[in-house]
Amino acid sequence: MKVRSITFFCQPGYPPNRLLLEHVGIAARHARSLLENEGIEVQSCRLATPPFPRFLQPETRTNAVARLAVETHAEGFEYLSFGPALPSNLADYHAIPGLIATSGNVFFSGKLTTDQAEVSLPAVKACAEVIADLAMVEPGGFANLRFCALANVPPFAPFFPAAYGEPDTPSFAFAIEGADLAVEAFGSAGSLLQARQNLLERIQKAVERLVNAGEKIAQIYRYPFKGLDFTLAPYPEQSRSIAVALESLGLNAFGDSGSLAACAFLTDTLDQARYPRVGFNGLMLPVLEDSGLAARAMDGSVSVRDLLLFSSVCGTGLDVIPIPGDSGPDEIYPVLLDLAALSLRLKKPLTARLMPIPGKVAGDLTEFNFEFFQNTRVLPLRSKALKGLLAGNENIAIGSRYENSGAQAG
Repeated sequence: MKVRSITFFCQPGYPPNRLLLEHVGIAARHARSLLENEGIEVQSCRLATPPFPRFLQPETRTNAVARLAVETHAEGFEYLSFGPALPSNLADYHAIPGLIATSGNVFFSGKLTTDQAEVSLPAVKACAEVIADLAMVEPGGFANLRFCALANVPPFAPFFPAAYGEPDTPSFAFAIEGADLAVEAFGSAGSLLQARQNLLERIQKAVERLVNAGEKIAQIYRYPFKGLDFTLAPYPEQSRSIAVALESLGLNAFGDSGSLAACAFLTDTLDQARYPRVGFNGLMLPVLEDSGLAARAMDGSVSVRDLLLFSSVCGTGLDVIPIPGDSGPDEIYPVLLDLAALSLRLKKPLTARLMPIPGKVAGDLTEFNFEFFQNTRVLPLRSKALKGLLAGNENIAIGSRYENSGAQAG
């Protein structure tokens, strides 16, 4: 287990508040030192702002993004998230490809849903257009690594690109890379009950050290500690693959029938752990970042629809999925629409980070040269353009089933 990110949330302003950035940078470095002294490896320190339309004027955004990327990096933050474009102004979505092109360490997102629990059809279309446009910004479609579509995602989730804050007192949270805990816990178990107990014991042991460090930083700097996102993020090697962990429960191949039950078992186990929570706290299934998932995409065991289905019980959504390079906005839009509706109906945060690969068709191999990616085959999107009412420009309210109908579970 390691900390994927110490994520600070603050409003840097533009021109940037140098004193504020210096102070949060000191706090982040102190947090890193405390965790490493506890034997916990920290992969990165990151900064997330409130939604960029709320503090960056359109006429200064390009310069502001470039300058803030430099200023925050100077204070020790490897990556900077400017938060989401909002459904109230579609022009902000279309500015994102140009802003991402200004720096290799900036991230953006776009909301699919409104604060009134509505799916915004225009915003869904805008996000689909951003994904298609970003495919051409960097070689191999790599720029889509730094954008995701958000459905029902609140502030202060520490994982990028979903991270954004609010314009109040700076705060911070920890994003955990812990797929290895599940690999160890499940691989050594003689029963499902033991597998659950093994994982809970490993999580609770880690939580004590993580929370103590967070609370100490909060006390010293007076910055609220929002908590942990103990989503079991993977890394592209077998010992840190969430697919390998789930297959050790008895699946022949992740993606086969039984996979949804395995996902539900794991996330139900996570729900039983006790710690201050923020963000997703579920199961992350990023195809390109998990060697086991990449292998199952390679042999055809798992599809885009499978991954969306599994998100109904466990996950963060559709993450770093390579799709054909000719996937246009009309084909991407229905996939995002499904994800947005699922997030509201189940009242859970979901994201989509789809990666059209220019020049590639379904079944072709990806060719990324990136430490955090495992190459695999491009997955077919199996999506066609919608028409009629679903292709309109409305905001559609979709509430939680149990809240709206009074239905009882059972």
